[in-house]
Amino acid sequence: MNSNKLTDLSKFYSAGINYKKTDTTVRGLFAIGPEQYENLLIAASANGLQELFVLSTCNRTEIYGFADSPEQLISLLCNYTQGSKELFESLAYCKNGIDAIRHLFQVSAGLDSQILGDYEIVGQIRQAVKFARERKFIHSFMERIVNSVLQSSKMIKNETELSGGTVSVSFTAVQYIRERWHRINDKKILLLGVGKIGRSTCKNLIEYLGTREITLVNRTEEKAADLASELGINFAAADQLDQLLTESDIVLVATNAPEPFIFSHQLKEAGQKLILDLSIPCNVEKQAGNLENITLVDVDELSKLKDETLLMREKEVPRAMDIITSHLNDLMEWYEMRKHVPVLKAVKTKLKEIHSSPLIIHSSVDDAFLNNDPDEKIQRVINGMATKMRIRNQKGCHYIEAINEFIAAGSSN
Repeated sequence: MNSNKLTDLSKFYSAGINYKKTDTTVRGLFAIGPEQYENLLIAASANGLQELFVLSTCNRTEIYGFADSPEQLISLLCNYTQGSKELFESLAYCKNGIDAIRHLFQVSAGLDSQILGDYEIVGQIRQAVKFARERKFIHSFMERIVNSVLQSSKMIKNETELSGGTVSVSFTAVQYIRERWHRINDKKILLLGVGKIGRSTCKNLIEYLGTREITLVNRTEEKAADLASELGINFAAADQLDQLLTESDIVLVATNAPEPFIFSHQLKEAGQKLILDLSIPCNVEKQAGNLENITLVDVDELSKLKDETLLMREKEVPRAMDIITSHLNDLMEWYEMRKHVPVLKAVKTKLKEIHSSPLIIHSSVDDAFLNNDPDEKIQRVINGMATKMRIRNQKGCHYIEAINEFIAAGSSN
């Protein structure tokens, strides 16, 4: 790809699927883990794609980047997922230019989240961009876009109540339990996975349900042991899973494994229990939900919960959109000025040539001016030219006008 296209907004695309048209099963087909992300970026470079990142969360998989066409990005993404390109395209949204950037602003603010105002998305965007940046796929233009997006999101967080109260996937899971189990202290809870969502869920269980009858299990046992020690709860080894499933009343799964690892045959004789699968792709076999003794709930079902906090957040949407519009306008103003940089540099070079020209020395510019360092005067003329280009949107006459202003500045000294 021509490097000049990396600064061309018309070549910026976003393409993705989210919870609005897909369920957890379909989204799971297009989830991107670290290994897939790594291989995807290697392939991107081989295909001439130089600036992009992938956002994969429990309610969306999106790719953002510069390309000759969105099909390049979509093909790249689908080559590293279990789902087909045809299925993705039948369900996907694709945005271009300023619309793609506006979409990223809205995603970052939590306006496009399955749970309105869910601020966890900001950390997920940071992590996705960091991964790409460390592999040299985030350059100056994309960096500026992301920084503006994150600044906007921070301002929305600080100046509105869009993320007010306590609502997230992890909190909603706890709320679901609280509404259906009135005596929680005598219930045994098994929590699988101690990543970001798992840790948050565990702390919410303790804070809002007042229970420590919780056992943690994690693929890396040391991480489960550390969190258990910090919170004063139990942990167990992963090889005890079958026994723990039978003994537990409530099971929360936040493991984000690439495929299910809890199956219906493990639960058939395990007694009555509630299982909340917070993972994408789902880590509990769907058929388990058909068992009479099992109540299986996934993130789509949890997102349907409504309460006063969400109603309050909905009232903050217009204010959040105003903040996004302001930051987006600033970004576009910077972009328009950035397009003029080659011209400004050329004029600056020409003015320096004029200053050193013998013809100018002996005619238009007086000795007092020539004996001073011209850089300040040249920069003053360039700044004025930049302002006029922005305000007047001039095309050609700015070049001659800048030269005239430079000569006039010299002769007036």
